[in-house]
Amino acid sequence: MSNPSVVCHCCSGKTFEDCCEPFLSGTAFPETAEQLMRSRYSAYVTLNVAYILETTAPKFRKYYAAKSILEWASNSTWISLEIVSSEEKRVKFIATYLDDQQQLTRHKEDSRFEKSGGRWYFLDGKTFD
Repeated sequence: MSNPSVVCHCCSGKTFEDCCEPFLSGTAFPETAEQLMRSRYSAYVTLNVAYILETTAPKFRKYYAAKSILEWASNSTWISLEIVSSEEKRVKFIATYLDDQQQLTRHKEDSRFEKSGGRWYFLDGKTFD
């Protein structure tokens, strides 16, 4: 069980226990695209590769390899997530982290999501300036 005072990795201001942990543990499912985006960020921070793959739309999973995700996520030092805008099926965000060379990186992405079978899935994303 987690420490209830730990602030969630996704920068929601909630505790991890009351925010992303139920999604990552499979005891609840995100109700919005933004919740899914936040939980996927927390999955990168906690190296929960299975969750990242499970929440990627099945038709796009073939483009992602667990080994590559784990390598990138574990070689990054995650700093913050900022939601720039959130619509029903789109979330623009900035994920700030230190890369494997300890260079400060701001990944800016406009992500698309879809709801299928009562669950939200990540489709794809495009970077923006």
